[in-house]
Amino acid sequence: MRALILASLMSATALPVLAQEVNVYSHRQPELLKPLTDAFTAQTGITVNTAFVDKGMVERLQAEGDRSPADLVMTVDVARLGELKNAGVTQTVEAESLNVVPETLRDADRNWFGLTTRARIVYASKERVADGEVTTYEDLADPKWKGRICTRSFTNDYNVALTAAYLAHHGADATKAWLEGLKANLARKPEGGDRDQVKAIWAGQCDISLGNTYYMGAMLKDDEQKQWAESVRIVFPTFEGGGTHVNVSGVAMTASAPNKEAAQQLMDFLVSDEAQKIYAETNSEFPVSDHVERSELVASWGAFTPDSVSLSEISKLRPEALTLIEQVNFDG
Repeated sequence: MRALILASLMSATALPVLAQEVNVYSHRQPELLKPLTDAFTAQTGITVNTAFVDKGMVERLQAEGDRSPADLVMTVDVARLGELKNAGVTQTVEAESLNVVPETLRDADRNWFGLTTRARIVYASKERVADGEVTTYEDLADPKWKGRICTRSFTNDYNVALTAAYLAHHGADATKAWLEGLKANLARKPEGGDRDQVKAIWAGQCDISLGNTYYMGAMLKDDEQKQWAESVRIVFPTFEGGGTHVNVSGVAMTASAPNKEAAQQLMDFLVSDEAQKIYAETNSEFPVSDHVERSELVASWGAFTPDSVSLSEISKLRPEALTLIEQVNFDG
């Protein structure tokens, strides 16, 4: 009997131990990810533990080091993704399944991958801005817009990324001149967030603003903000010789992921057609996969051509872009 028990124990310990959980540090509120994580758990039986980390994600991962429980990081904006990579707290992921993400929307070294995209567009007053009156980002520096533009701080990550994209297209001198022209056209000092700019258009304080597309979806769900959203239309400007600037929400595997196989399964799921549809519709964003249609609301905003400049290049140009923004004292 003793021999049988010993043999049974040896046999049991020889079996592979499969991870039954994956831990995610998220810049987004867990409730925004819950439809995704619930679907993944239903499909695989793997539990997803999500920790909301609003600030200091890099510092937290560095402090935790090899003891970090985090397997994946989910965040927004190429700036945050690039910061994670540059800090050495992520790792390369070679899985072919992730090739569904276009090269322009993933890190050149495969340290991070876009999951959804959002366009940096113009919100234009339906009453005071004619169709076709604004078509390019370059046009925003035209004196015809003097006193008519609202924006949040240009040192905000979204606007720094847009400036870096402008820099990629036109170089430093032209970008500085564009920033000076855009600043001269402001109706007020930069303040608030993207939705605050739409409120200002509704209130008649300005005629156009810069913003991310998904804020339209968020405003339409809010009883107070719905009237702001209904006072504007979305315009997809382009760069001269390019397309509309887009940014991403994305995912990266941590350098010390303790549940690497389970984390890889979750990454595979996140780029699947099922997850792409859930994530994009929940957040009013665009799927990165060409196989997945946009939600009815997002599709109603119209078609556009994303810019061809890769987000990896934009990430590299961010420091220079921020320097130019500070040189012209844009927010001053």
